[in-house]
Amino acid sequence: MTYRFDFSWLPLYWPVILKGLLTTVELILVGALCGVVLGVACAWVRSLGPRWLRPLVAAYVELIRNTPFLIQLFFIFFGLPSLGVQMSELQAANLAMVVNLGAYSSEIIRAGIEATPRGQFEAGASLAMTRFETFRHVVLIPALQRIWPALSSQIVIVMLGSAVVSQIAAEDVTFAANFIQSRTFRAFETYFLSTALYLLLALALRQALRGVGSLLFPRRAAR
Repeated sequence: MTYRFDFSWLPLYWPVILKGLLTTVELILVGALCGVVLGVACAWVRSLGPRWLRPLVAAYVELIRNTPFLIQLFFIFFGLPSLGVQMSELQAANLAMVVNLGAYSSEIIRAGIEATPRGQFEAGASLAMTRFETFRHVVLIPALQRIWPALSSQIVIVMLGSAVVSQIAAEDVTFAANFIQSRTFRAFETYFLSTALYLLLALALRQALRGVGSLLFPRRAAR
C-alpha cells in the first residue's frame, strides 16, 4: 500500500496556521518574561526574603512542580470561574504558563543564588546595602549567569508543553492542527507540519535566549 502525500489544503488553511503560530509566540513571550520575573521573586523570598513568607512560596513551588500542567490549566480555566474569576482561553493559558514557569525557574535561580560566594553578601553589607539591594546589585546577575543554560532549557520545555492549551480551545499551533485535521482528514501531513513548526520555534527560542544571554553576560560570551 502506497501512501500519497497531499498538502494541497495548505494555501486554504494558511491563515489558521498563522493565527495559531502567533498565539503560540505570544504564549512564549508572556510566559517566559513574566514567569522568569516571578521565579526571581520567589527565589529571592526563599533565599533572602522574610522568613514568614518562605513557607508560602515553598508550598506554591512544591504544588506546581508536583502536579500536571494540564490540571493546573483546567483549574485556572474551569475552576476559578466558580470563585468569580472569569478569563478568556488565552488569558487562562498565559496565566497557567506564567505560574508553571515561575515555580520551576525559581528553583533553578535559587540554585544560582545559593552558589554565590559569601564574600559577595559581605561586600554588600559593608556598603550599607539592604538584603534586597545586595541581591539586586551584587547577586542577581552573577546568579543568572551561572544558571542561564538550565533556565533557557526550562523555558523551551514550558513552551513545548504549551501544546496542551488547545484543550481549553486556546487557538495555538496544536489547536490549528486539530482543526485542520478534522476538516481535511490528512492527519499525517497536518501533524507533520505542526511538529515542524514546534521544532522551528524551539530552535529559534534557544537561539534567542542565547542572544539574550550574550547581552546580559557579555564577559561570559566573550570567552
